[in-house]
Amino acid sequence: MAKAWIAWSRWFLLAALACAGLLLGFVAALDPFGMRVHAGQAARPIMDINQRYMYPQLVRSGAFDAAVVGTSTMRLIDPQALSRDLGARFVNLAMNAATPWEQTQAARLFREHAAAPRWLIWGLDATWCEADATDPAKRLTPRPVPAWFTREVRWFDWLKLMNLTNLEIAGRLFAHRLGLGPERIRGDGYAVFTPPEGSYDLARARGHIYGAAGGTPAELAPLPPEPVPAAERAGWRFPALDWLEEVLASYPKSTRLMLVLPPSHVAAFPREGSVAGQRHDACKAAIVALARRHGAMVVDYAHASPVTTQDANYWDNLHFRLPIAQRVEAELARIAKGGPPLPDAAARVSR
Repeated sequence: MAKAWIAWSRWFLLAALACAGLLLGFVAALDPFGMRVHAGQAARPIMDINQRYMYPQLVRSGAFDAAVVGTSTMRLIDPQALSRDLGARFVNLAMNAATPWEQTQAARLFREHAAAPRWLIWGLDATWCEADATDPAKRLTPRPVPAWFTREVRWFDWLKLMNLTNLEIAGRLFAHRLGLGPERIRGDGYAVFTPPEGSYDLARARGHIYGAAGGTPAELAPLPPEPVPAAERAGWRFPALDWLEEVLASYPKSTRLMLVLPPSHVAAFPREGSVAGQRHDACKAAIVALARRHGAMVVDYAHASPVTTQDANYWDNLHFRLPIAQRVEAELARIAKGGPPLPDAAARVSR
C-alpha cells in the first residue's frame, strides 16, 4: 500500500508540474502583457480593461513620440485627434484613479523609451495638491503596476505570471488571434470608458454630481474670501509637485510640455473664497510657477466656466461627456500650435 501511495504521489506531482509547465508556456507564448516587446516591435493587442498592466508594452514598443498622462479625467482625450492636429504619434497613458506616484512612473517610462519625445501632455487632478500625496500609503492603488513591468524583464519574472488572471488574459488574446473577439482598448491606449451617450440621463447624472449633498444642487456661488492667518497660509505644502518637477526636468529641452488642469464639474472643486478654495488657488499658482521654470504651458479648466457649471456636460462630478472631450482635445491642439483658447474663457492659459 505504501509503495502504491508513493507511486501515485509521484505521478500526481509529475502531472501537476507538466500542467503548470504547459500553462506557463501558453502564457509565455501569447505574452499578453508584451513583456518581450522592445523598440521596433509591435505591442500585443490590449485585452485587459485594466490599463495599468497593458500600457508599459505600448511605451517599450517605441511606436510613439508623444504621450498623454493623467487619471480617468484625461482618458477620453483621443490620441488620434492630437496626432492628426500636432503631427506627432500620441499614446494615451492615463489610468483610472492613478496616484501622482503612478503618473510619474508612466511619465518616466515614456521618457526612457521615447528616443526623442516631442510632446508630453499631463493632466493634473486635485490629488496633486493634497498635503499627504507623497505618503507611502498613497503611492499605489489596490491595483498597482508591478515594478518589473516597467524595467527590463528577467527570466524569473515570467514565473510571476502564473496566476488565474494572467491565464484569463492570455486566453482572451488567443481568442482575439482566432478572430473571436475585439481588442478591449485601442492600440494607442484609447478607450471610451463612460456609458454610451445614447443612455445619458440628466437626472441620474445630477444624482452623481451632487451626491455629497444628497443629490440636491449645492450652493456653488463664490464666497467673500475667508480670512486665512499668514502662518496657516505659509504652511500650505504641495509635496507631490516636487515629483512633478523632477520628472519634467528629466525631459529634453526639445520636448513640448503642457500641464492641463482638467474640467471637472465645479461641484468637485473647493468653493471659491473658502479656505480650501484659496489653498486650491495657491496650488494652481505653484503649478504655474513650476511650469515656467521648465518652459511648460499650463491650461487651466479647473474653475467656474460655461464648461464646468453645466450639469449636462458630466456623468458625475469628475467625468465629462464625449462632446466635452472632443472640445478639450481640439482646444489643446489649438493652444499647442500657438493659438488662443476659445472665447468662452473655459481655458485659462499660462505660457
